[in-house]
Amino acid sequence: MQLRFDALDAQLAKGLAPLYVVSSDEHLLAQQALDKIRAKARAEGFVEREILTVERSFKWGALLAANQSLSLFGDKKIIDLRIPTGKPGKDGGQALQDYVAQLKSNPNPDTVTIISLPKLDWASQKSVWVTRLQEAAVYLDIPLVERAQLSGWIARGLKDQGQTAEREAIEFIADRVEGNLLAAHQEIQKLGLLYPTGALSGEQIQEAVLNVARYDVFKLSEAVLQGDVTRLVRMLDGLKGEGEALPLVLWALAEECRTLLKLKIGQQEGRPLSVLFKEHRIWGGKERLMEPALRRLSLSALQTALQNVAQLDKLVKGLRVKKMSGDAWDAVLQLSLSLAQPAR
Repeated sequence: MQLRFDALDAQLAKGLAPLYVVSSDEHLLAQQALDKIRAKARAEGFVEREILTVERSFKWGALLAANQSLSLFGDKKIIDLRIPTGKPGKDGGQALQDYVAQLKSNPNPDTVTIISLPKLDWASQKSVWVTRLQEAAVYLDIPLVERAQLSGWIARGLKDQGQTAEREAIEFIADRVEGNLLAAHQEIQKLGLLYPTGALSGEQIQEAVLNVARYDVFKLSEAVLQGDVTRLVRMLDGLKGEGEALPLVLWALAEECRTLLKLKIGQQEGRPLSVLFKEHRIWGGKERLMEPALRRLSLSALQTALQNVAQLDKLVKGLRVKKMSGDAWDAVLQLSLSLAQPAR
C-alpha cells in the first residue's frame, strides 16, 4: 500500500503493519516518518531493535535470519534495514523478494520491519523487488518539498504550533530557507520559542529568521524557465556567495538554451510538442516549465542566447571577448535575464 507522508499518522492509529518502507531524499521528512513508526512500535512493546546496513560486504542471509531468530530476552523486535544507495544489487533484490514471501507465508507477530531507502531512480522503481515491497508494505515515497510547496509547508508548521503569519511574511521565510528543509523546520521552531501563539508580524519574522538558503545550480534553470526574475537574481547571488563553480552554472544554462532552441525549431517545422518532449526525454514537471518558456521566447532570441553562451564560455575561462568585459558572473546574469524575460 502506497501512502502519503501526511497520511501516516492515521495509518499508525489503526495499528502497526508488519512492514514499512520509507523512500526519500527529503531527509527531514524521511527521519520524521521513521521516528513515528519506531515510536508506535515501541509503544506496542517492540523493545529490541536490530539495525542492518547494506554495505559492500553485507550478507543478505542476515535479513532472513533476523526475522526468524528469537529475541535474546524474548522481546518483540524492530528490524531496521537501511539501504543507503538504493541499489541492493541482484542478490539483494532477490533477497528482498524472498523476505516479502517469508512475511506472507510465515508471518512473525513479534517483529516489525522498517526499510529505508533514498529516492529511487526510474529504473529501480520499475524493478520487481520494488513492486513486491509496494504490494506487501506500507510504502512511503516522500517527494522533495519544492519551492512552490515550501510556503504552504511553512504555514502548516506555524499552524501546528499555534502561530500564523501573512503571506508576504511566509514568503520571506521561504526565500531564506529554500533548498534547506531542515533549516526551515528549525526556523519555525525558533519562532515558536521566541513568540507566543497567535499572529506573527512581518517585523518579528524578519528579525528572527536567518538567511540559510542553499541554492542548487539546477534549480537556477527552473527559475529561468519560469521567468521568475526575482528568484533568479537571488539564486545567482547565492550561488556566487557559496562559491559555486561558474562553468557549472553556465553549463546548466547552456543545456536549457540548447534544449529550448531544438524544441522551438521543431515547433516551427510543425511537429507536435508532445512528440518533441518525448524525443528529447523531457518528462513531468519539466514539460510544464518548458511550455510557457517556449511561448515567451522567440527563435531569434534563443539563437542569440546560444551565441552568447559560446562567448561567455571564453570569458569564464579567462579569455578576452570583444563584446563582453568585466565580471563573468554579471555576464551570466545578463544571459539568464535574457532567457527569463519575454523577447522583444
